[in-house]
Amino acid sequence: MAAESTPFTSLALPVLPLDDEVVLPGMVVPLDLNDSEVRAAVEAAQAAARSEPGKPRVLLVPRIDGTYAGTGVLGTVEQVGRLADGDPGALIRGRNRVKIGAGTTGPGAALWVEGTRIDETVPDPLPGQVAELVKEYKALATAWLRKRGAWQVVDRVQAIEDVSALADNSGYSPFLTTAQKVELLETSDPVARLRLATAQLREHLAEQDVAETIAKDVQEGVDKQQREFLLRRQLEAVRKELRELNGDGKDPAEESDDYRARVEAADLPEKVREAALKEVDKLERSSDQSPEGSWIRTWLDTVLEMPWNERTEDAYDIQGAQRVLDAEHAGLRDVKERITEYLAVRKRRADRGLGVVGGRRGGAVLALVGPPGVGKTSLGESVAHAMGRKFVRVALGGVRDEAEIRGHRRTYVGALPGRIVRAIKEAGSMNPVVLLDEIDKVGSDFRGDPAAALLEVLDPAQNHTFRDHYLEVELDLSDVVFLATANVLEAIPEALLDRMELVRLDGYTEDEKVVIARDHLLPRQLERAGLAAEEVGVDEGALRKLAGEYTREAGVRTLERSIARLLRKVAAQHELGTRKLPFTVGADDLRDLIGRPHHVPESAQDPAERRTAVPGVATGLAVTGAGGDVLYVEASLADPETGAAGLTLTGQLGDVMKESAQIALSFLRSHGAELELPVGDLKDRGVHIHFPAGAVPKDGPSAGVTMTTALASLLSGRLVRTDVAMTGEVSLTGRVLPIGGVKQKLLAAHRAGVTTVIIPKRNEPDLDDVPKEVLDTLDVHAVTDVRQVLELALAPATSEVPVAA
Repeated sequence: MAAESTPFTSLALPVLPLDDEVVLPGMVVPLDLNDSEVRAAVEAAQAAARSEPGKPRVLLVPRIDGTYAGTGVLGTVEQVGRLADGDPGALIRGRNRVKIGAGTTGPGAALWVEGTRIDETVPDPLPGQVAELVKEYKALATAWLRKRGAWQVVDRVQAIEDVSALADNSGYSPFLTTAQKVELLETSDPVARLRLATAQLREHLAEQDVAETIAKDVQEGVDKQQREFLLRRQLEAVRKELRELNGDGKDPAEESDDYRARVEAADLPEKVREAALKEVDKLERSSDQSPEGSWIRTWLDTVLEMPWNERTEDAYDIQGAQRVLDAEHAGLRDVKERITEYLAVRKRRADRGLGVVGGRRGGAVLALVGPPGVGKTSLGESVAHAMGRKFVRVALGGVRDEAEIRGHRRTYVGALPGRIVRAIKEAGSMNPVVLLDEIDKVGSDFRGDPAAALLEVLDPAQNHTFRDHYLEVELDLSDVVFLATANVLEAIPEALLDRMELVRLDGYTEDEKVVIARDHLLPRQLERAGLAAEEVGVDEGALRKLAGEYTREAGVRTLERSIARLLRKVAAQHELGTRKLPFTVGADDLRDLIGRPHHVPESAQDPAERRTAVPGVATGLAVTGAGGDVLYVEASLADPETGAAGLTLTGQLGDVMKESAQIALSFLRSHGAELELPVGDLKDRGVHIHFPAGAVPKDGPSAGVTMTTALASLLSGRLVRTDVAMTGEVSLTGRVLPIGGVKQKLLAAHRAGVTTVIIPKRNEPDLDDVPKEVLDTLDVHAVTDVRQVLELALAPATSEVPVAA
């Protein structure tokens, strides 16, 4: 490092101001004596030198915008004469840095100041870091000088060994600004100054490299454009000569791109061929630079890539298709029967030569509606496998642009055909199985309604002449099997739903879940966990407990995640040395591996902890987007002293459910005496009905009998039986009216451990859709009047039952 700066004897020097210029020690500069301030300073220095030995000395001080710097350079006047242009001038050499002090007096008209010379010595030998810095600066300076061709200066810079002189040498650099030179001047530490000069030079070289790269790229681009222009003009001239020689106006060199030959050779429908040939005519008339030419080529490529006459042969092995469906999916009897029926009808039509009737083929449009995780999406691939057809999936969730279905007009930049056409093109066949996934998630905005665009696609009476906006030719979709999946039936537009055959997938029973887990989920998760079937097994009791107590869902996604977690835990314990393989997971091992169950049935809980352990709580059944679910209804009476009469409803209820609560309350008020209930309390005391899970919106009329039962339980002081769940709409006269979703609700009751279910009498035909193994575990009562509900649901009154306040 440099030694600390120690002041020398004070100097009295005439000031030679430099406007927007900086001179560093070691620099030799010529100055024009026509400048009065320069001449005054030089003359004053010469006058003072007559009484002192040595050359005249001046103080070179930068003056920036009229402000003097705090540090100057002691300079000696080497020679006075004439400059190259003939004007009088002086040659001055910078010597040392001087700290400027107060003003003083001296001979001549110049400004005199006192100054203190600054010591800039560096110890010898140089420290390692300083030596590396010197080496780096010299390398950078050499690189810059070589770019400018200053080879003689390179040797002079390499010969400088003094750190201070090397740093001050950068004052000659023309790329430094005045502010950067002033910063170098005022940095008294030689090492810090050299580090600053190195950084400035490095930054300049980096900027220079970028500028050179840009200039090179620009020049290359210009050269390329010029070369391309010349080559194209030459190519046009060659083509013109070839056309004149052949006499037919065709260029043999473009035979590979001859769209006319490709169209004529392709196996296209007649109308498509005519449209394609018209576009070829336009292409031949257009110039190479016309943008329309690229649009026509893209359209012709799309048309030629479409599988207009490609079809796969259906596998008419009905029993084989049934075996494929059964092997890949457990349960789902309705959809399997529908696919089997479709194949059987197709086979008979083909046997009798009725493959095409009225220009239409025998396609199918099915809507698979059910809660998440029941296998709707994977079922589409299984259907294609069973039929021997190609399979392609079209995701419609979140689609809001009509052009996604029908395609863009060709005049738009980046126009593409719609998703239906792209699906046919991707399948390479005109009769694939197309899965329209999440059709209930289609939205609409200012760009149109995609669901409305699907009306023609999914209409068997229209889709044999489907027109895409991009292709603008008829496309026959009548042989395509469309499978649309949805979670919520109400979210599908009525007109679109009318064009599809509805197949409901209401969820799996516990037995079906065990079969699915054993035959499908467990082998897949064993492979993902890196385990072999002979290493880890899960017995049926553990699978049943996983399905019944660790998950409560209509599908099997959470069940599969639980199995995956179980296998990961076993694999981790084996790697840690705490578990030996082979190992079979039993029902008793689940708690140690993945914790306690999350869904213990209400009937299995302690009687005092059950929700229906107090009067005023009843168990209902509901249908949500995730399938059937158990819904509890709580009712209470306000203290008469509060004076808060009327009905209060909480739990994010819709208008229909609020009206059901009003009907239940009105029925009890008008028929309370008949039911032996103290309805006088309903006149003076406020009634509060609450549906827990208040963050979940709820609506629908099917909770009417549940609310009536809860209010009757509250008034009578009789508990509602824990094992009873109910559903049904109630009228003002007490009639129990039919509702929807009976199968899903009974499956939910089965999952929740309920043994007795009350449904409306008019919903008895819906029991035919419920699996037999579920009905065998439930005691289903079909009722017509709410009085029957109260007789079945309310427990006998006992003295121990407290009457609700």
